[in-house]
Amino acid sequence: MTSQDTDRLMREVFVDTVSAALDRDPRIAVVTADISAAAFAAARARHPDRVINVGIREQAMIGVAGGLALTGMRPVVHSYTPFLVERPFEQLKLDLGHQDVGAVLASIGGSYDDPVWGRTHQGPGDVALLDTLPGWTVHVPGHPDEVEPLLRAALAGDDRVYLRLSSRRNREAHPTGGFTLVRPGRGGVVLAVGPTLDAVLEAVAGLDVTVLYASTVRPFDRAGLRAAVAAAGPEVVLVEPYLAGTSAHEVAEALADVPHRLRALGVRRDVEVRAYGTAADHDAVHGLDAAGIAAAVRALTG
Repeated sequence: MTSQDTDRLMREVFVDTVSAALDRDPRIAVVTADISAAAFAAARARHPDRVINVGIREQAMIGVAGGLALTGMRPVVHSYTPFLVERPFEQLKLDLGHQDVGAVLASIGGSYDDPVWGRTHQGPGDVALLDTLPGWTVHVPGHPDEVEPLLRAALAGDDRVYLRLSSRRNREAHPTGGFTLVRPGRGGVVLAVGPTLDAVLEAVAGLDVTVLYASTVRPFDRAGLRAAVAAAGPEVVLVEPYLAGTSAHEVAEALADVPHRLRALGVRRDVEVRAYGTAADHDAVHGLDAAGIAAAVRALTG
């Protein structure tokens, strides 16, 4: 897959896809809490009863979504990662999960896409937090062209879906769904999630390792990982753009009867980064740049 507009951002694809869905499907409703509300201005003019901005009230945003879902609507909820998952977590647990209704949550900002806004706009623990609740599908696209197919499928359903958008991106899009074999090898497996793929490919250049790519992490493609390990060996390096070790338990379940070694990379749990800097600076601190990934892969695979 290649993008027709290489400058198009994931958030723009999200807004365009949802706006078009509002015109086609009377079930779709959008709920925002000021963030990106202006991006839906045209859609709001066409559908004022189904494009709702609650102001800076993130708990109410999820509560409204839960109420809409109870009436048979398909709510789409959008904000920065910490405002969408961390701040209204109780409402996610009760108003969606406990009531067993669905919604599509689409975040922006990732773990630290916009360091200039400081720690308030950073949410590396989002996927780990959602992992404490049953029934969530989690997509982590690594390219704008991956957003629309994932989003269209989510809009057509009635389950609970989290779409983790980012301003970070790989050079190329890949098929969505289960894990994609990007390159084969015989000296271990590196699983790259979402926008970490390009750094992984740079890190393993010249190394005989298999590289898998995941744009969907829940459900976790256990069969895909098992097949890769059977062909490439039992050393697994997991590279996720959020809290380190978030999917370690999934790797353990996938390989429960297979002796293996795992190195889980992601946003470090032992440091609180108080400097602003750039996203690339944060990558270096957390060992998510090519140099850090290469060192981890070499240390595990020899």
